[in-house]
Amino acid sequence: MQRRTDGSRVLVYSHDTFGLGHLRRCRTISHSLVEHNKNLSVLILSGSPIIGSFDFRSRVDFVRVPGVIKLRDGQYTSLNLHMDIEETLELRSSVIQHTALIFDPDVFIIDKEPTGLRGEVLETMRLLKARGTKLVLGLRDVMDEPAALAPEWHRKNVMPALRDLFDEIWIYGLPQICDPLEGIALPEKVKRKIFYTGYLKRYSNEPPPEHQLPGICERPFLLVTPGGGGDGEALIDWVLKAYESTRLLPYPALLVLGPFMDREIRAGFIERCRKLRRVDAITFDAHMEHLVANAVGVVAMGGYNTFCEILSLDKRAIIVPRTAPRMEQYIRASRAQELGLVRMLVDDGTRDPAVMATALRNLPQQRLPSEVVVPGLLEGLENVNRLIQRWLRPLPAKDGADTASRRA
Repeated sequence: MQRRTDGSRVLVYSHDTFGLGHLRRCRTISHSLVEHNKNLSVLILSGSPIIGSFDFRSRVDFVRVPGVIKLRDGQYTSLNLHMDIEETLELRSSVIQHTALIFDPDVFIIDKEPTGLRGEVLETMRLLKARGTKLVLGLRDVMDEPAALAPEWHRKNVMPALRDLFDEIWIYGLPQICDPLEGIALPEKVKRKIFYTGYLKRYSNEPPPEHQLPGICERPFLLVTPGGGGDGEALIDWVLKAYESTRLLPYPALLVLGPFMDREIRAGFIERCRKLRRVDAITFDAHMEHLVANAVGVVAMGGYNTFCEILSLDKRAIIVPRTAPRMEQYIRASRAQELGLVRMLVDDGTRDPAVMATALRNLPQQRLPSEVVVPGLLEGLENVNRLIQRWLRPLPAKDGADTASRRA
C-alpha cells in the first residue's frame, strides 16, 4: 500500500473496560497534539460507553468498539451485546484492525495495556509496524505494586511486544515520585526505550460549559469526586457522614457521584444530600477541569487524572485512595503526601465522621501544590509533543516560501 502524502495521523488506543481514567488521559494528549500540530489528525479507539458525552477539538475524533466490563471474579463479559465474550473480543479486534489499516497512522499510541485487552491489538501492532508506523506504549505514573504487576505482565506475555514492537515507552510521571515498572526484570533494550515525561497538565482556559450547576457553586465550595464512581461509594459515604455529624465545616460541598456508580447507591446519596443545607450532588460533568478550577479544594480517590487536575489547577486536596483491586491510588497518594503535595486519609472501614471532619477543617491550612518545588512536575504534554515531533510529517511549504527558499 502506498504511503500517504497528506498531513500526519496519530491513532490512540484505550481499552476502557471500566471508569473514565484511560479515556480522559487519551483525550488530553490528543487535544494537545492537534493544538501544537496544525496538519495533524488524531483518532481515538475506545471501549468507553460514554465517550460520546465528551467534547472533542477539531481534528480529533473517535471510533467506539463494543464495550466489555470486568466482573468481580476477574472475568470479562460484553457490556451491552448479548454475545459470548470471545465473540465480542473478536469483533473488537476486527474493528480495531480495519480502522487502523484504513486510517494508516504515522504513530500508534497504546494506553496502559501493552497488547490491548487480552491481546486484541497485537496483530494490528504487527501490521502497522511492518508499514513503518511508530509504536508507543503510554503508561501512567503508577501501575500497581510490583508484587502484583510483575506476574500480571508475565501472564499476559507482554515482554516480546516491549522488546520487539514498541519504539518507545512514555511514562506520564516522574521517577522521583514513582517507577511504575519497579520489580519487573526489563532487558537493557527495553530500558533504553523509556522516557519520563512528567505529569499531563490540565487547563480550564476553554470557554466554560453552558449548563446549570447547583447554587452551591456560586460561592466558595469543596469539590468531592470519586472519578467514574463505580467504586467510589466509600469516599462519598465518609464525606456525607462528616457533614451529617457537624455544621462547623468551612465550605459547602458539591458531590460529583460519577456515571458508573450503582443507581440505587446513587439515589441513596442524593436523598441524604437533600437533607443537608450545605451539600449538593450531580451525577456527571464532562468538564471536570472547570469544576476543579472553581473549587477551593478537592476531596478525591486519587486517580491519575484527578491528581493531574489538582496539581495543574493548584488545589489543596484530601485523597482517600482505594486499595483494591490495585494499590495504584494508595502508592500515588502516599508518595504525594510525603512530598507535601496532598493530604491522604486511609479508609479503615470505620469511616469515623470526626476524622473526615477534622481533615476538612484543616484543609484551608494545607500548603498549595505550587508551594512544593518538584522540577519538571507538569511538563508532560510539552514533552509528549517534543517526543512525537520526530515522527510527524513537516508542514507543506507555501509556494512563496518555497520559491524564496530555492532562490536563496
